Amino acid sequence: MAVPKDPFILLSWANMKLRDLYPSLEELAAGESADAAEISTRLEAAGYFYDSAKNQFVIRA
Repeated sequence: MAVPKDPFILLSWANMKLRDLYPSLEELAAGESADAAEISTRLEAAGYFYDSAKNQFVIRA
């Protein structure tokens, strides 16, 4: 499956993959043939950031 284009579907997809399959954003990117920086940039534009301690994208407070 390709990385979703819509930022909110991307958020759901990334967090599900991080929760169920991958211990880090870098491993998610490698496992899904994606670019970790691009995922982060697209989600940051939507108001989310990657929290490595939680291993998920969370809303910027």
